[in-house]
Amino acid sequence: MTDPDHARRAQEVRRRQGEERPAPSALNAETMPSLVETAIQVAMRQGRFDDLPGAGKPIPGLGDHHDPDWWIRRKIERENLTGLGPPALMLRVEDRELEARLDALPREQDVRAVLADFNRRVIEARRQLLGGPPVVTKPRDVDAEVEAWRARRVPAAPEPAPPAPSKRRRFRRG
Repeated sequence: MTDPDHARRAQEVRRRQGEERPAPSALNAETMPSLVETAIQVAMRQGRFDDLPGAGKPIPGLGDHHDPDWWIRRKIERENLTGLGPPALMLRVEDRELEARLDALPREQDVRAVLADFNRRVIEARRQLLGGPPVVTKPRDVDAEVEAWRARRVPAAPEPAPPAPSKRRRFRRG
């Protein structure tokens, strides 16, 4: 008995026992649902869906309100993604955190570069007509921000000590 004959006979035995099914002649939109349903039923009988996390529990947040983008919001929260959203909202967040970001920079020219980039993006977002929330973030005055950055970097001078009480003695006459 040759090796291909043995493989063919083993395949025929598995086919008769129902372990292997012949491949459909054409995989298309008509045959796909039945194949998927069959695969799901077989997996359920084999217990492959047992002990999945959350089994028997309601899906959290389902039914609160209709939100067509619920899945993307949940993914953003789960994976802690940042930098996603309309430019108007992203610029508001960046504007709130800009001073802390500037304080971390060591050189004035770096501060100026960050402010120039921020102002460019604010102006560009105001020019866009893509819809979404309005851009209410204002460009920053670069010179004023650099002065504020310098003031925050200079350590506060210690307050002068109060003058020491004079040690002059007064003599009473009397």
